[in-house]
Amino acid sequence: MVTDPIADYLTRVRNGIIAGHKVVEIPASTLKQKITEILHDQGYILNYKVEADKGPQGTIKIALKYDKVTQEPAIRSLERVSKPGLRTYKNSAELPRVINGLGIAIISTSKGVMTDKKARKENVGGEVLCYVY
Repeated sequence: MVTDPIADYLTRVRNGIIAGHKVVEIPASTLKQKITEILHDQGYILNYKVEADKGPQGTIKIALKYDKVTQEPAIRSLERVSKPGLRTYKNSAELPRVINGLGIAIISTSKGVMTDKKARKENVGGEVLCYVY
């Protein structure tokens, strides 16, 4: 049984990158779909597909992105910030800047899941889920 589904999601993607896989399968949920959308919009993954036929909520297939010449992954680091034992909340003025704006922080706000830049623009705070760079 998984007690932290977001950490499981990040670990599966991280392990897929380390192993050099092209596609990673992850059990689906609405929050995981939103995180996957953000990773796709920001250019960290090639593509994704939600399949509803497998499991109770389905699965998400994520096509990982690598450099064509050097085969370096687009995602260098995935770091979980807010954990079930210690939730991390920040208001819009305190939102973190990952590597001085080169990376992104994924924030769960009252207006939905979004990047730190969008949350600052909309002047909302929330739970800091993870850092990606």
